Amino acid sequence: MSSNFDVIVIGAGSVGVPAVMSLSKDKKKILCIDNMSSAGQVNNKRAIGGVRATHSIFGKFKVCQRSIEILSTWKELYGDDIGWLSNGYSFPAYTEVIEKFLLSLVNERSTLGLNISYVKPDEYQKLVPGILMEGLRGATYSPEDGSCSPLLTCNAMFFKSIEYGAKYAFNEIVLDVKYDNSVFVVQTNKNKYSSEYLINASGNNAKTISEMLGFECPVVPDSHEAAITEPVKRFFGPMVVDLREDMDSKNFYFYQNNEGQVIFCLTPEPLIYGVDSDATSEFLPLCAKRLLKVYPRLTALKIRRQWRGQYPMTPDASPIIGHYDENKKFIQAVGMCGQGFMMGPGLGELLNRIVNNNLTEDDLRTLKSFEPRRDFTKGEEIK
Repeated sequence: MSSNFDVIVIGAGSVGVPAVMSLSKDKKKILCIDNMSSAGQVNNKRAIGGVRATHSIFGKFKVCQRSIEILSTWKELYGDDIGWLSNGYSFPAYTEVIEKFLLSLVNERSTLGLNISYVKPDEYQKLVPGILMEGLRGATYSPEDGSCSPLLTCNAMFFKSIEYGAKYAFNEIVLDVKYDNSVFVVQTNKNKYSSEYLINASGNNAKTISEMLGFECPVVPDSHEAAITEPVKRFFGPMVVDLREDMDSKNFYFYQNNEGQVIFCLTPEPLIYGVDSDATSEFLPLCAKRLLKVYPRLTALKIRRQWRGQYPMTPDASPIIGHYDENKKFIQAVGMCGQGFMMGPGLGELLNRIVNNNLTEDDLRTLKSFEPRRDFTKGEEIK
């Protein structure tokens, strides 16, 4: 069976579903293809739910700022409770180098409208009672950053896109993509589809889909683990992100969600490449050691479960978003580097504007950071 669409989106995850929602709301005929049985079944459901506009790269800042606007007002506008909590983000500084960087970040982003400040150690102690004070020089605090449930959010946006008329083809594997006579032809294991535009939002499979059309795509997934505790009465405020590196991990972060559960994660050192999603025995002892040193109040909490997901990474830890000069109707939205959930809602609207050719000045500046053929040697300092 062959069907014609305005836009085909490959991937029904953190980026694909918001893009489908935005495009279908704009009366486009949209098809989203995914090899899983329903939306958000790969890395979206493994995300920890944090959403921050506190980024050192302008494009991420702008996209996530819009994501926060969408997510924080979702229940008010649409009635779905997605678990939004404006708990904020914080980056404590335990070294002079990190403090200097964070102070420059505060100065740069506050001039662009981000509600962010640098608080003294005693002020930070009030936000995160019991935090390690030894060596603490201060911390950033951005109260409008927040968190919500990736599962509830993806589900809400999926059903909203269905309401707008979008179509989904689940349990279909993309076998081949061709571009012929200004039309994309997508062959799956079940059907053949055609469209004027094609958006690659396929996460771990970004490189495979790109190569079908003859484009190189330097996206390689690596694995990260996380865990969640039992729910308890709320006892601290913002997400805590410790940027310090040690021998076994680059950084780690934790927060208490709207249900009172503490969720924690770390970036392993060295990175673990591949798409293996089996949890390991090494994660909990390693992460617990870092957590309890910085925040001893977590000692008595019971851990309910742990899991493992992928960060589809680029060499500079920033997404690849936009088109190539050779084919301006093939649009990349890949390499989210573990930030697909927080970027997804704002990015969905940006992808819609790319398709409709009505980009703003801020959009053009944003896309400059994410060009598919950029210099990948310059990375972001807050990853």
